Amino acid sequence: MIAMCFRYTSDEDKAMMILNDGFLKVFKNIHTFEFKGSFEGWVRRLIFNCISDHFRKENKYLKLMVFEEKEKRSDELVLDSLFYDDLLRLVNKLPGNTHKVFSLYAIEGFNHKEIAEMLDISEGTSKWHLSEARKKLKAMIRNTKTTINHAG
Repeated sequence: MIAMCFRYTSDEDKAMMILNDGFLKVFKNIHTFEFKGSFEGWVRRLIFNCISDHFRKENKYLKLMVFEEKEKRSDELVLDSLFYDDLLRLVNKLPGNTHKVFSLYAIEGFNHKEIAEMLDISEGTSKWHLSEARKKLKAMIRNTKTTINHAG
């Protein structure tokens, strides 16, 4: 888990602080683990959420994308091998409002109500754009995985 923290910061103290916060969340929420998917995947998700929360607080240093997941999949392995710039390139390929909504929600941390007001759309439309962005990004990641597998 510390290696995952170091992917987002080279500051050892900051990485340890994030890791400690993450494991505190793990221990506080262990009762919520539903035995669906792997335990490691569940722990990774909580640690990743701590990383995300940390960088949301320090918005100027934000270099994360938040991809919600229901369970651990092979897409995660590809995601782990992609760098921030690669992910940003994929996000930038999203069309118009889908790109805006995803960026505002996943990167900048706005909620659907705030996004709806900013873009003059309904909350439902904001949620639809986020869902559409995730579908498109997952497809792009799968395509990247195929490209990596064929190149390797």
